[in-house]
Amino acid sequence: METKKFKTNIKCSGCVATVTPHLNEAVGEANWNVDITDPSRILSVNGDASESKIVSAVQKAGFKIEKV
Repeated sequence: METKKFKTNIKCSGCVATVTPHLNEAVGEANWNVDITDPSRILSVNGDASESKIVSAVQKAGFKIEKV
């Protein structure tokens, strides 16, 4: 299973709560994680969801995202 990593501006648990429904719909509930302790706020996504689908879900929630 491939893990894709993205730099985001998701800063806190409130931000994670905002993006959760979008990412759950795009990639599945247990297939993603945001490390809010990392200065780059790394989003890791497991599975075969397309990069564009992941980027779209995060942007739809109002956050910035770029491939690492």
